[in-house]
Amino acid sequence: MSSVAQKRGFGATLWDWLTTVDHKKIGILYLLGGGFFFIVGGIEAMIIRLQLLTPNNDLVSAGIFNQIITMHGTTMIFLAAMPILIGFMNAIMPLQIGARDVAFPFLNSLGFWMFFFGGVFLNVSWFFGQVPDAGWTSYASLAMASEGHGVDFYAIGLQIAGGGTLLGGINFLVTIINMRAPGMTYMRMPLFTWTTFVASAMILFAFPPLTVGLFLLTFERMFGANFFDPVMGGNTIIWEHIFWIFGHPEVYILILPAFGIFSEIFTIFSRKRLFGYSAMVFATVLIGFLGFMVWAHHMFTVGLGPTANAIFSVATMAIAIPTGVKIFNWLLTIWGGSIKVTTPMLWALSFIPTFVMGGVTGVMLGTAPLDYQLHDTYFVVAHFHYVIVGGTVFGILAGTHLYWPKMFGTMLNETLGKVTFWFFFLGFHLTFLIQHWLGFWGMPRRVFTYMNGQGWNSANLISSVGALLMAIGITIMVYNIIVTSIKNVRVANDPWGDGRTLEWAIESPPPFYNFAQTPLVRGLDTVYIEKMEGNLSGITPAEPVQDIHMPNGSFIPFMLSLGLFIAGFGAMFRTEESWGMAVLVIGLIWTFASMAMRSLKDDLGFYVKKEDILRDMKRKGGQK
Repeated sequence: MSSVAQKRGFGATLWDWLTTVDHKKIGILYLLGGGFFFIVGGIEAMIIRLQLLTPNNDLVSAGIFNQIITMHGTTMIFLAAMPILIGFMNAIMPLQIGARDVAFPFLNSLGFWMFFFGGVFLNVSWFFGQVPDAGWTSYASLAMASEGHGVDFYAIGLQIAGGGTLLGGINFLVTIINMRAPGMTYMRMPLFTWTTFVASAMILFAFPPLTVGLFLLTFERMFGANFFDPVMGGNTIIWEHIFWIFGHPEVYILILPAFGIFSEIFTIFSRKRLFGYSAMVFATVLIGFLGFMVWAHHMFTVGLGPTANAIFSVATMAIAIPTGVKIFNWLLTIWGGSIKVTTPMLWALSFIPTFVMGGVTGVMLGTAPLDYQLHDTYFVVAHFHYVIVGGTVFGILAGTHLYWPKMFGTMLNETLGKVTFWFFFLGFHLTFLIQHWLGFWGMPRRVFTYMNGQGWNSANLISSVGALLMAIGITIMVYNIIVTSIKNVRVANDPWGDGRTLEWAIESPPPFYNFAQTPLVRGLDTVYIEKMEGNLSGITPAEPVQDIHMPNGSFIPFMLSLGLFIAGFGAMFRTEESWGMAVLVIGLIWTFASMAMRSLKDDLGFYVKKEDILRDMKRKGGQK
């Protein structure tokens, strides 16, 4: 059985990656997929800033500019930030709770391939010359007026990708509830696991409204329904409610895992226990709860009336309270600590003032009278990017440097990491800080050009230069990753030296079965407790060495997702092209055949034999 074990290690073939159900490999696939779309979205952002570099610029037309801003927002939110965070959840969370894998490995694989094919479906629109152009929110009034199949690519692509995200959220919830190691009570879970738990619960409740809205949009555009057409008794504002009931929780789905990553970084590199752990947990849960109660602050100008506006203003300000609790607890964690300024710590330290700035402008926009003045100006663009980039993307870049050695067994170059940080950090503030003033000076968002003499020239030039610095920073990071992978210098279990949670107690990268023996958790920061008591392995086992049952890989998730991808094209072109209906039928048959194969095929998994585990333990120096 050792050959089977070796086959499922990290020296894998393409077939192993296509069929894997190992949570660590799927985490890496999410990072690769999300990273690719992050670069695509970044290129779109650079085109936006080049177009706005000078007044009366004609680099791209108004129509193409609309397509680019739509695809930039959609790609960055749905196909880059969220999948990369789900990649970290996949790779790290099961290790933090001492689990062998996630609860449903097959669904985990299916979730990734649905995201990937949904993202490819959305971006294939560029090759058809019919690109979504109604904004990343795709408001119904614009979406109904959009010609061609651009918005159809948006609706169907996000349906496929969103279905995969929903599967992932359910999977993580069940994993955390049912698969924690003995002794790991809820109040002993690391903060990253807690934020994964709350974000997954939010996915469970936030994505169904998006699914419903996209179905309504698809039926209206493709089958002549009248949900949003005022002439036929519909209402375009209904779309805004449906979208933002999903859209605002989505902001917290994106930021909470980043909060978890920063919490881990502050404890590791301050060499202190997280200050106010219980308060941090309750603040996380409260943010998840209040996140569903503020959606209409995106709609202060649609005419809901003073009562509704006042209620949502108060709710918006209330959600700042648990966020403030987190900020002060992070500061008090650092206070008096023995701080080690590594690349992850640089990102974490810069996150606090950056995110506070984004939070303050959020409270400003939550004040309905001021929002009337600033709505749809560049002030909103600046606020949104301070929160999402200054929070989520900073968290992603910090997490990449922190967890790279655990996932790949090799350390990213610290000097190049710090160069990346300074280029990106300075470029970010240069890009978006000035946009607050552009908003005050009356520049509307989503405009593709502006006239000379309006007072916006210098600010747009500064903003575009900042975007170039950010692009240089990301380029240096990609170079760092390539060089590190080529050198392939192996690192120890805990390369940072101060890891406090279970993932730092096993080798880097972990074996496919994770823990040779299920660990016994003896308290919060259990590995730190073990180190203080002289247990160099960092783990007290909860069981003797025994055979480990693991699931087999499967090609069905790839095939099922490919079937949905094919059916999407058939659905769009069924009435226009002679091949449309045939492709729709083939795609549906392909999908249902894959489902049937999964239902009828017995997958009993395989066992890693006790002798092979003992041999591995002996090779690694033993696990007490």
